[in-house]
Amino acid sequence: MYLGLDLGTSELKALLLADDHRIVALARAPLSVSRPQPLWSEQSPSQWWEALEAVMAALRHSNEEGLAAVRAIGLSGQMHGAVALDAAGQVLRPAILWNDGRSAAQCQALIERVPRLTAIAGNLAMPGFTAPKLLWMREHEPDLFARTACVLLPKDWLRFMLGGTRASDMSDASGTLWLDVAARDWSDELLVACELSRRHMPALFEGSGVAGRLKPERAASGSATRPRCSPPPRR
Repeated sequence: MYLGLDLGTSELKALLLADDHRIVALARAPLSVSRPQPLWSEQSPSQWWEALEAVMAALRHSNEEGLAAVRAIGLSGQMHGAVALDAAGQVLRPAILWNDGRSAAQCQALIERVPRLTAIAGNLAMPGFTAPKLLWMREHEPDLFARTACVLLPKDWLRFMLGGTRASDMSDASGTLWLDVAARDWSDELLVACELSRRHMPALFEGSGVAGRLKPERAASGSATRPRCSPPPRR
């Protein structure tokens, strides 16, 4: 049995999947988007965790035996969102989502700083991506930017909470504008342009690997089962 968790923008879905690919159980929990100013789109990661607990409770209620047999957890979710964590792993501000449009000026600044950005990252600079969101924080929330010790994507924050691993997969990392897509590694040039470094980045892994194991206390509480999260850090 396997557990799939999909952190979307409007809901979090959990799926129990049998070894023969048969769907055993499905649970959903709604999410809301905050728009405190024009062009802004944010969510509190605490809302994601509440949704996770809700779907896990629903699965326990509908198929406790199947949930207990889970061997591994797979994670997917909305891309590009910026979750800024301090040195203690605490969330510094609401996550800035993929559909947030506040950072157009920062996109232009990034292009001017790294003219070959598209060749490195394989993408045009647009407000939806993660890097310009951090440049916006540096300009408009300098105190929070200075306290930022790590930047995670939304589903990678769930992994961090479940297993303590700060990791991301190549696919999602390619949507940050910090990945050298040809080298399949973080680009120091793009990170420096945002006044960041590799120490702010999660470990990279391939999507088919194993990124960590569920914390014993999470397994005991039933927030997920006993399995492993997803792939190992890339060496």
